[in-house]
Amino acid sequence: MYVYLVLVIPASILVFAPINITVGYICAVVLYVGTVLILLALSPVVTVEDGMLTAGKARIPVSLLGEPEAFTGEGATLARGQRLDARAWLCIRGWVQPVVKVNVHDPADPVPYWLISSRNPNELVAALEKANNHELADS
Repeated sequence: MYVYLVLVIPASILVFAPINITVGYICAVVLYVGTVLILLALSPVVTVEDGMLTAGKARIPVSLLGEPEAFTGEGATLARGQRLDARAWLCIRGWVQPVVKVNVHDPADPVPYWLISSRNPNELVAALEKANNHELADS
């Protein structure tokens, strides 16, 4: 995504070059850095700690979660598309293809599962399994 944003630089220079090339270069750098900072600030963070799965602003105890399942390639495309349940809770970033599906076992929650984009889906699955095993050992 950040590589695509580099296109802001020549676009800004083209717009401001007729006025002043120095202004064009300054605006290009400012716009690129600003856009990158905005993307970093708005990107959801996924963590598993203290018995909680946090994806962006949403949190759920791992004790209410089922077995996590990682999808990559065609499986990830199907999980986000044809096999997606409209009731599922999504934390998906379009530029991150792999996803992790985690079933929710809370009878009071209408959401059947969470679908979370992750650059490291196997690490997220391992962290969820470790946290769930730790929760079970504490019970």
